[in-house]
Amino acid sequence: MTIYLEAEANPLRNTGSIRLYDEAAFEGMRRACQLTATCLDRLAGMIMPGVTTEAIDRFVFEFAMDSGALPATLNYRGYMKSVCTSINHVVCHGIPNDKPLREGDIVNIDVTLVVDGFYGDSSRMYPVGKLKRAAERLCEITYRSLLLGIAEVKPGGHVGDIGAAIQDYAEGERCSVVRDFCGHGVGKLFHDAPNILHYGRRGEGVEMRPGMIFTIEPMINIGRPHVKVLADGWTAVTRDRSLSAQYEHTVGVTEGGCEVFTLSPGGLDMPGFAAETWTSMQA
Repeated sequence: MTIYLEAEANPLRNTGSIRLYDEAAFEGMRRACQLTATCLDRLAGMIMPGVTTEAIDRFVFEFAMDSGALPATLNYRGYMKSVCTSINHVVCHGIPNDKPLREGDIVNIDVTLVVDGFYGDSSRMYPVGKLKRAAERLCEITYRSLLLGIAEVKPGGHVGDIGAAIQDYAEGERCSVVRDFCGHGVGKLFHDAPNILHYGRRGEGVEMRPGMIFTIEPMINIGRPHVKVLADGWTAVTRDRSLSAQYEHTVGVTEGGCEVFTLSPGGLDMPGFAAETWTSMQA
């Protein structure tokens, strides 16, 4: 049985119950998420061949410190970086290092900043120089998958509706959906209930109610969906070494539908891609 509780009445740990946040908390999430989105916007001009992911990590740390925020991943369960940088066949949780980005790479940058106790969580794909069409198409499909998932967020719907919309579209485009990782509740906790699967059946899963806040973050592969985690305990890669892409937004369920907290203030939700590409997808 699913239990829904007012967020303030719920202890600050993942109890499995669903937190319902009030308007004051929504305002806190707007501040945290917009700072995260601004950070991702600032990175858009930085991503080019020769830049290291270590330099990206340093930028995010300094941006957070200068903004009075904290990078949520730093020292989280032993993770020692301020950001995750996942290149090409890395699905998620790639660890920044001194290896430079190369022409034709695609890199997911996943930033979570904590502002006044609220977690703003978002990620975007960035092209490194000129891409091959296959990589470009994968990013387009993944972003469209995210938008289709968000379109399902409304009171009375079920989280299975989100997964079904993503799966139907991605598989219809001859791509696969990663099943090993999912979206999650967020707000005053980094990872909370419910899990948001990016595959599934309509009408199944937790019912969405006003006040719920969670991430939608589909990971889409050109090849098969299977992944493995490397010996570092964090880096997840495609088993067949096919390209993988991911976009992520934090959303809240409202009385009338959905609020996307992490929209880019600069219109760079799909940075590095032609404006007509991503604007047409949002229509």
